[in-house]
Amino acid sequence: MVEKETDKFSAGEQGLGYIYQGRLALLRLLQLPEDAAVFIEKDDDLDFIDTEGGKSLASLKHKAIGDKLTDLSTDFWKSVNIWLVRYKRDGLAASNMQFFLFTTGTVSTDSFLTRFLPELASSSSHEATLAELATATLSRSKSKLITPIAAAFNELSDSAKQDFLERILILDGNPRISDIPAIIREKHMRSIRREHRQFVLERLEGWWTDAVIKQLTGARPEGIFGHEVSDKLSNITEEYKTDNLPITFRGKVPASEIDTDADPRLFVKQMHEIGISSNRIRSAILDYYRAFEQRSAWARENLLVSGEVEEYEDRLAEEWSRYRDVVFEKLSDDSAEDALREAGATLYNWAEFETGKIESLRIRARVTEPYVVRGSLHILADTTPEPRVYWHPRFIERVYKVLGVAS
Repeated sequence: MVEKETDKFSAGEQGLGYIYQGRLALLRLLQLPEDAAVFIEKDDDLDFIDTEGGKSLASLKHKAIGDKLTDLSTDFWKSVNIWLVRYKRDGLAASNMQFFLFTTGTVSTDSFLTRFLPELASSSSHEATLAELATATLSRSKSKLITPIAAAFNELSDSAKQDFLERILILDGNPRISDIPAIIREKHMRSIRREHRQFVLERLEGWWTDAVIKQLTGARPEGIFGHEVSDKLSNITEEYKTDNLPITFRGKVPASEIDTDADPRLFVKQMHEIGISSNRIRSAILDYYRAFEQRSAWARENLLVSGEVEEYEDRLAEEWSRYRDVVFEKLSDDSAEDALREAGATLYNWAEFETGKIESLRIRARVTEPYVVRGSLHILADTTPEPRVYWHPRFIERVYKVLGVAS
């Protein structure tokens, strides 16, 4: 078997560790009471705060498969070094801190570190104290990394050593970064239909990543609370109910630059025909883009019932035709161009500002996002060879004339 070569300058493992922090923090908040809060990279990898002000510092280690923690593992003692500084800073025994080491590895069965595992930490049947075991272990080390940690530890009194060590828990065998999504889906999304869980999780993680970035950059100085995760998960889930659809393109813009003058699409030409301003045409292009991409996303996620979009477009086209008949009713064959353009603008204004208020024009009862209706009307205005929706009273005639000349 050929061993995988690694680049000594690669930051892949370190980068994976940073991503692991955020993902494990999300999982832990889902497991903890909703009033718990988390900080990323504050006093430790993760700081958990409860409602009574108690603080738990967590060091995270995403290790290779099969990795073991032994008496002098640097993963443990480097975490101890961080915790010692915080413990001394906060008044030793008077502090309200607990310390956790989350590792994907496991504690070696012949190591005194097994005493920090939850199942053994509370036992009172041990002959030697944690302080005695730790002092003896550190005395055996000649490591340049561990020597200053041992010196800092030995500054504590025997009682302080014991108090400090009794605050530590090692949670080994933690899920690897790639395993966490499945755990969240299977254990924390049971109220969500199975076929929707992955899409709900992707959106939850998108929101979560943004919250973490804001915290790390200082834009969000407060912790991220468990109830925020619950509320966001609930809100996203609501969009996957039978009378609703998820809205995921609000505020999105196309990758290419918008050029209202050079855009060749039929729905854009239609707006030029009735004198719509460039700013409004730009808004229409955004509505078209968002509605089109939103429909595609719904289709990819299998959220649409067979024929649902077609039936929705039929409803839009019928409502448009009814209002068109009212607006164009007083026009005649010899109406001036100004009158034609004014009537087209009136019809367009109705489509832009009034259709969103009509409940029967929603694709589903709780889908109230304006770009869905507006963009869908523009999609109908862009169908070829003949648009199903138009604004200028003579637009269809002019289209036929152009096609006739072309042929």
